[in-house]
Amino acid sequence: MSIHRNPDGICAGRTVIITGAGRGLGRAHALAFAAEGANVIVNDVGASLTGEGHDAGPAAEVVSEIEAMGGRAIVNADDVSDWDGAGHMVAEAIDTFGRLDTLVCNAGIVRDRMIVNMSVDEWDAVMKVHLRGMFCPVRHAVDHWRGRAKAGEAVDARIVTTSSGAGLFGSVSQANYSAAKAGIAAFTIVSAVELGRYGVTINGIAPSARSRMTEDAFAEMMKKPDSGFDAMDPANVSPVVVWLGSSSCDVTGKMFEIAGGQLSVASGWQHGEVADKGDRFDPVEVGRVVTDLLSRAPSPAAVYGAG
Repeated sequence: MSIHRNPDGICAGRTVIITGAGRGLGRAHALAFAAEGANVIVNDVGASLTGEGHDAGPAAEVVSEIEAMGGRAIVNADDVSDWDGAGHMVAEAIDTFGRLDTLVCNAGIVRDRMIVNMSVDEWDAVMKVHLRGMFCPVRHAVDHWRGRAKAGEAVDARIVTTSSGAGLFGSVSQANYSAAKAGIAAFTIVSAVELGRYGVTINGIAPSARSRMTEDAFAEMMKKPDSGFDAMDPANVSPVVVWLGSSSCDVTGKMFEIAGGQLSVASGWQHGEVADKGDRFDPVEVGRVVTDLLSRAPSPAAVYGAG
């Protein structure tokens, strides 16, 4: 389906950075923001699914698509997990377009392995890209927005993070990825409390869509249908991200699950039933108390791939 630019769209005049925007979800987000009138920084190092190598081609192709629809975009190849690289990316957005309004943290890799076979390097690589690669751009962007707010400007900034069903519920053979995505969800709710005073909202998404990360792992689910609605098209996720990145967004600290045409707001950890003895528990009685508490607790969502 061809995309047309609306110069009066809900992101008209806004400048948006999207990390990992050369392919998949990031590419779909970049095109959707441009269609709604935004200036777009298409960040992508062009690495493989597991994080190796560099290729500026995919990001350049996205920029060409945006320019073909009459939009404005630039390629940025900085490594978002590098402190100075992330700072350069934010500075380039401001230098090129005069402002920064929205940051979409989408970059990620996978190093899937069962825990008993996972190496420390496979753990560290996933943490670096997902967590450090989110923190560094957010920290630089927030410095910019905080400075503007302290100077008396009315800031209207947006951050969109990318978690996953694996981060919310867990996924077998993805302990590193699940832990990183859970960390992103926690970071999002904490940042929402801290950043509201500066005019910044931050929300996250847990999308289900066809990408390099999912098309092999969930081949049957991600298969493109012969006809009808393609529920796993990554472009289905982008309208939610565009709204979250626009001035129209009036919520913060939420996690949105989006799959095809299904949208929901996830409910995170809640305090459970309480057993109050009024004194210290004895180890021999803890099992009985726990059994009673679990009998009164709602059943948790299942870990993906379990059973």
